[in-house]
Amino acid sequence: MAQADNKQQNKRISARERIQEAQRREQTAARRRQRIVVTVSAVAVLALAGGVAVAINSAGKDDQKSSAEAAPSTALVVPANASGQDGTVITYGKADAPHTMEVYEDFRCPVCKEFEAANGQTVRKLTEDGQIKVQFHLAAFLDKALGGKGSHTALAAAGAALNEGVDKFKAFHDVLYANQPDERNDGFGDVNRVLELADQVPGLKTDAFVKAVTDRTYAPWAAKVADAFNDSGVTGTPTIKVDGKSITLFSGRSAVTPEQFTAQVKQAAGL
Repeated sequence: MAQADNKQQNKRISARERIQEAQRREQTAARRRQRIVVTVSAVAVLALAGGVAVAINSAGKDDQKSSAEAAPSTALVVPANASGQDGTVITYGKADAPHTMEVYEDFRCPVCKEFEAANGQTVRKLTEDGQIKVQFHLAAFLDKALGGKGSHTALAAAGAALNEGVDKFKAFHDVLYANQPDERNDGFGDVNRVLELADQVPGLKTDAFVKAVTDRTYAPWAAKVADAFNDSGVTGTPTIKVDGKSITLFSGRSAVTPEQFTAQVKQAAGL
């Protein structure tokens, strides 16, 4: 039994190390993109000043690709029930709750899965008295870091669930994490697998939902949500803030207990 526990622990550590390395690569790419934008802007200003039209070749093409390129070139459709700037935030709980918990996640992130398994239900319970609302900020950087399209596909499907209702989104969100494939296996990139998981949410799999997932109706929105995460300044997932204060999610190699998590949230919110 001890040997099996050690193997499982080593697997979690390995997954976390892979995610941390992926996050470091994404941060490096983001800094490179910023430098390119500054350089291009400067050249454009000089060109305008001289009355000259300039065509600029993009150096480091792969790094300049935005999340939007993972989406088909269709019109942007924002799901019903989206909130926040440009509809890139998903608010769960009472919109007028006085305190805000911000949750930053990527559906392919195994460390997010570990946190959700330990405290996902606690997050739900903390909204029940109407004092705290949850704002989900979803990422898709692991598609670039690890290859594939699972983060974007799952996020677009989550948009279709959100269009059916916030409660449907939350239930689908929980099902995705409970059935998350190894992050190196792009399981969520298969639309049929995503639709299969939707069967676990009662009432979710309407004709409209299936069509939206199959047609990738919310893929441009998912790209916009992912870009908003990239611009948020948050450097890793999962990250949780309550009224702007960061919450500790792991103690050593294990997720904090529901009691520890709840105590931190209430302290941050002054409850």
